[in-house]
Amino acid sequence: MPDMNDAMWAGTVEITGGGQAELEAYLARPLGDSPRGGVVVIHHLPGYDTSTKEIVRKFAANGYAAICPNLYSREGAGVSPDDQAAAARAKGGVPDEQLVGDVAAAAAYLNSLDHANGKIGVIGYCSGGRQSFLAATSLQLDAAVDCYGAFVVNETPPESPLQMKSLISKAPDLSCPLLGLFGADDAYPGPEEVAALSAELEKLGKEHEFHSYPDAGHAFFSPDRPSYRPAAAVEGWKKVFDFFGRHLSV
Repeated sequence: MPDMNDAMWAGTVEITGGGQAELEAYLARPLGDSPRGGVVVIHHLPGYDTSTKEIVRKFAANGYAAICPNLYSREGAGVSPDDQAAAARAKGGVPDEQLVGDVAAAAAYLNSLDHANGKIGVIGYCSGGRQSFLAATSLQLDAAVDCYGAFVVNETPPESPLQMKSLISKAPDLSCPLLGLFGADDAYPGPEEVAALSAELEKLGKEHEFHSYPDAGHAFFSPDRPSYRPAAAVEGWKKVFDFFGRHLSV
């Protein structure tokens, strides 16, 4: 079980991401000396924001070292996170290869910290949920959580400004157990996409557990959005900490 001493250090750091790009990142880590796993938090499509930083601190309060790289850092130093996000979306989002490099760099940073136990999990929300699956099929990780990530099975519609290809062909390369948390009323991903992904992972013998919450749609974890569903979010967090507790402990 993680160390429940919630004394922590939290603040902005710089990491060298994919392609040697300098990325802003938000780090939170416990101040105790217990061995700890690391969690890479992949922010949602709106970007690197205060709610995502709160998630990073939540992991630290529960005994993990956690980091969220700003995937939109390449849009300019000194540019507001909202403007960075708008510029990145206008370009079609973060290229998959770039994302993998950035997550690999964030994981290496966590493993370089004192008291790291060498185990790394990844969690992502919205587009970050898809990217969590992408990272887990591209890197050697210990656990991955996909929170309502769309376009894992399906591709983005032709009219969408985002450019996201299906990742289902990468399912045989899944390197770790996968936890999926979804809203039953979500359209992206819809229940049929969730079912198709689960069926493919089952066929491949890949360890996974998926949970879909009734009366919840997209972004049900976000307390600052109308989509927030407290019951689903509370239960979802229990699933996350149980999952990471099993797979990221010493």
